[in-house]
Amino acid sequence: MRQEPAPLTRHLRVHQDRGHTVLEFRGEIDIAAAAEIAPHLDAVTARPDTPVVIDLTPVEFFDCSGLRLLYRARHRIPDPGRLHLVCAHRLTLRMLRVTGLSRLLPPYPSLDAALTRTGAATGRQ
Repeated sequence: MRQEPAPLTRHLRVHQDRGHTVLEFRGEIDIAAAAEIAPHLDAVTARPDTPVVIDLTPVEFFDCSGLRLLYRARHRIPDPGRLHLVCAHRLTLRMLRVTGLSRLLPPYPSLDAALTRTGAATGRQ
C-alpha cells in the first residue's frame, strides 16, 4: 500500500510522481495561504532540472495571491518544459485567461494528463 505524504501546510502537499515534483495547492488560496506556500514553492523551484507540476485540482478559492504564486514559479523556472499547471476549475481558468497567464503556463485538465503529456514530450513515462 502506497502512503501519501502529509501536507507541508494545510494549503500545500508536495509529492513525487513519475519523476516530477508535484505541488498540490489545497483549499482557499488567498494572501494567508500564499504566505505559507511561498517558501516551499521557492525551495522546490530552486532545484535545477527538476520538473515541477502545480496542481490546483483541490483548490476551492483562488485569488490574485494565487496568481502571484504561479507567476513567481514561472519566473523562477523560465524553461517552459520544466513547469506545468493542472487546473480544471472554470472560474480559475477564466482568471488565467484574462491575466494572460494561461499563455505562459497552459493548464492541463488533470494531473495524469500533465504527467503523461510531459513524459511523452521528454521521452520519459
